[in-house]
Amino acid sequence: MNNKDNPYIQLAVAMCRTGILGYGGGPSVIPLIRHDAVTRYGWLTDDEFGETLAIANALPGPIATKMAAYLGYKLKGVRGAILSVLAHILPSGIAMIALLSAVNYLSGSKVVGGMIAAVSPVIAVMLGLMAYEFAQKAFKGLGKRIGSAFLLLALVLLEVLHIHPAIVIVLFLGYGTVHYRILAKKQKGGTA
Repeated sequence: MNNKDNPYIQLAVAMCRTGILGYGGGPSVIPLIRHDAVTRYGWLTDDEFGETLAIANALPGPIATKMAAYLGYKLKGVRGAILSVLAHILPSGIAMIALLSAVNYLSGSKVVGGMIAAVSPVIAVMLGLMAYEFAQKAFKGLGKRIGSAFLLLALVLLEVLHIHPAIVIVLFLGYGTVHYRILAKKQKGGTA
């Protein structure tokens, strides 16, 4: 048996290739997996691939690893699934380790520190501008008094009471939902 005909080698090469070239997450990897699974190696038909994709989309988790696991399992059972998933995630894992090592090594560099120091004010200005624009929208939608009250309330919840930002966001989203429902009922009642 030629090495190119070995399903384990085919799986490893195909999934490693999709792991390396599939930049941008699951949706960008799907055409690459389809090309290998349907066109290049003929593991699945187009219909089977479509059904597999639909099932993978319905399940929680990253779609590319689910597709890799399914293909590996279909071809060679549990061993194939393990090989396929490892071959798919290994290139990204190695790249992350290498990049984090480089960041760790360069974090003490004065040049990198200077670059970070130069970028920090720009980020602060961008965040401030974004906060200003959000405040303008809040004042426009709620009015200056209520908008200012909510701004002060958010500041107290976050900085004084140290409530997690996610909880504060959920609270304000909940209020917004109730507020706009009441507003919609008032407008509907006023126009009738």
